[in-house]
Amino acid sequence: MLPETFSTTATHSWTRLDGVDILRGVAIFFVLMNHVNMRLFLIKLPYTKGLPEQLVSSLVWNGQYGVQIFFAVSGFLITSTTIRRWGSLSSIDVRDFYLLRFARIGPLLLTLLAILSVLHGLGVHDYVVAAETGGLGRALVAALTFHVNLLEAQRGYLPGSWDVLWSLSVEELFYLFFPPICWLLGRGKLLFVLLLAFVVVGPFGRTVLAHGNEIWQEVSYLGGMDAIALGCLTAIVVSRNQFRRASLRIFGGAGAALLIFILGFSIQADAWSLVRSGLDMSILAVGTCMLIAVAAQTRWRSPRLLFPIVKLGRCSYEVYLVHMFVVFALFNMFVGRGEPMVGVPALFWGDGRTSAAGVRDAHRGH
Repeated sequence: MLPETFSTTATHSWTRLDGVDILRGVAIFFVLMNHVNMRLFLIKLPYTKGLPEQLVSSLVWNGQYGVQIFFAVSGFLITSTTIRRWGSLSSIDVRDFYLLRFARIGPLLLTLLAILSVLHGLGVHDYVVAAETGGLGRALVAALTFHVNLLEAQRGYLPGSWDVLWSLSVEELFYLFFPPICWLLGRGKLLFVLLLAFVVVGPFGRTVLAHGNEIWQEVSYLGGMDAIALGCLTAIVVSRNQFRRASLRIFGGAGAALLIFILGFSIQADAWSLVRSGLDMSILAVGTCMLIAVAAQTRWRSPRLLFPIVKLGRCSYEVYLVHMFVVFALFNMFVGRGEPMVGVPALFWGDGRTSAAGVRDAHRGH
């Protein structure tokens, strides 16, 4: 590692990083599989009977891990983009940052909320916000002020198309304070200290600080901000250092090993109390950031075989926000046909393919 030297490939190119897009593609895949699985789980369809427990866990119960990967990628992208755009974190233009952030998330979010409000008003099944959780008005306020996660922890889960907004609540609260903090602390080491504090507190946010609230254990602010902070730290380190090839190989191998362990051997991780302590999410975020650093400095290009995952990753935000429409539509068709076991694979395949295709067609339309 060469301290205080800047990587021109890491900081001055606006080219997309295939490695990062693949991570996002993998993340949204796990989210999609998890949400389809939850519909089947709620109707108690034993479609996983006879399959290895770890295989089932890895394929359809890793949605929360997918969101954690998203958080790490988000922290890296926002921070690295800020450094490229303004030269340093301390030079950030606070007003422009907020405007750019709104331009990124605002149009689709507002469109989604408008559609959900209409569907609620029409009383469409799967889209009505129950009075017990506050009704439509309360859900809209929570979505627009980024505390859907808090509302759910207090009153219970919202319908699926609303529930996905919990992660946006965590992200946007972080980014609400990101510009002024960078402007104030970006020149010294205090920013590093603050970001490291988020990393350290993260596991506690998922465990003891949740005070036994199972929903808050999954959706708390601090429980997700450790991954975002790790992504921010990765962007800063990558922008200031050019790592040697041997170091990048080590990072890549270690990062891949950590992801494979958490995603593919979650039962063993649970047996080692990593889940109970909240460290499983931290390990996953660290592994993700190692792979991000390698992707940023090697400019690795994906083989054509992985191009579908790359494309999925590039529209992952859009797929994440709208995929529940597809999940509900296909699931209702599945139930209407008598819940045929032979239709389960098509239900999973159709959700991922239709969600991605719908977003791709929307992009082409623009």
